[in-house]
Amino acid sequence: EFKGFGDFLTAVRRSQTPGMSSDNRLDYLKAASGLNETDPGAGGYLVAPQYATEIFKRSYENGALASRVRRVPMSSNTLKLNGVDESSRATGSRWGGVRAYWRAEANTVTATAPQFRQMTLTLNELMAFYYATDEVLADTTALGSLASEAYADEFGWQLDNAILRGTGAGQPAGILSAASTVSVAKESGQSAATVLAENIVKMRARLWARSRPTSVWFINQDVEPQLHLMSMPVGTGGVPVYMPANGLSGLPYDTLYGRPIIPIEQCSTLGTVGDIVLADLSQYVLGEKGGMEAAASMHVRFLYAEQTFRFMMRVDGQPLWQSALTPANGSNTLSPFITLATRS
Repeated sequence: EFKGFGDFLTAVRRSQTPGMSSDNRLDYLKAASGLNETDPGAGGYLVAPQYATEIFKRSYENGALASRVRRVPMSSNTLKLNGVDESSRATGSRWGGVRAYWRAEANTVTATAPQFRQMTLTLNELMAFYYATDEVLADTTALGSLASEAYADEFGWQLDNAILRGTGAGQPAGILSAASTVSVAKESGQSAATVLAENIVKMRARLWARSRPTSVWFINQDVEPQLHLMSMPVGTGGVPVYMPANGLSGLPYDTLYGRPIIPIEQCSTLGTVGDIVLADLSQYVLGEKGGMEAAASMHVRFLYAEQTFRFMMRVDGQPLWQSALTPANGSNTLSPFITLATRS
């Protein structure tokens, strides 16, 4: 057993340095790449799975968005997901075309059938690497902390950013640009860089009703002062809309309509689309293959007495909804992803 991640990296360095003895704890590790599995010079050692798993787990725990999406393991580069092609709940459109009829005696009805569609997830690579000198590798505690915290945090940040605003080209498709996302217009005469109680009411009204118990408000931290001063007028007074954590609400999170408010760095600046987002992330799917891949090599920077450590993750994601939903009755479309239009 290795004492820690830094101890493992030090063993790799010793085994790859001329004149230093090999560490027999590495005998069961395979080469990361190359023509065979046993020659370290063909590509270096693959980082032990127990440490790779720890980093992968922490990246999701650090991600406010990635920890809430629906994750699907992938065994190949592409995954086809089948779904119901439903964009309206009007009669004749439910389940893409299913309809039941009230039948009179001795009469028949028209045959109907559900319609289906396919989604495709194609893996994209998220990668980072760094160089470390032999001197720094001697400090196993510092190196273990660097690898397990700095890179886990960065991978978590990038995943959250892609889920929120990814382009879908070489990275996951984000919520903000999705065709299924509903954007609520600002109020007439609303000042720039503000969030009003009326905005909140209308955003919630456009949220798909079944998403209400699992939805979360994500905000830029600059939005918080707007929420603290927010109230709904009642006669000559008013009632608060926003409930602070462990205050009137008695909950660990600040809340709006009883749902948690989570400030994240990835949200847009106050007054622009994405500064406040109401989302049910169970309606977003993230495909992943093999978890975190971590590899080490001393050959890339051999003349500089430096080791190279690389981290890679293969993922893709997109909203499960192809478009916003037209209700059976009502004039406004509904969605599990709601944003507020720019206020400038």
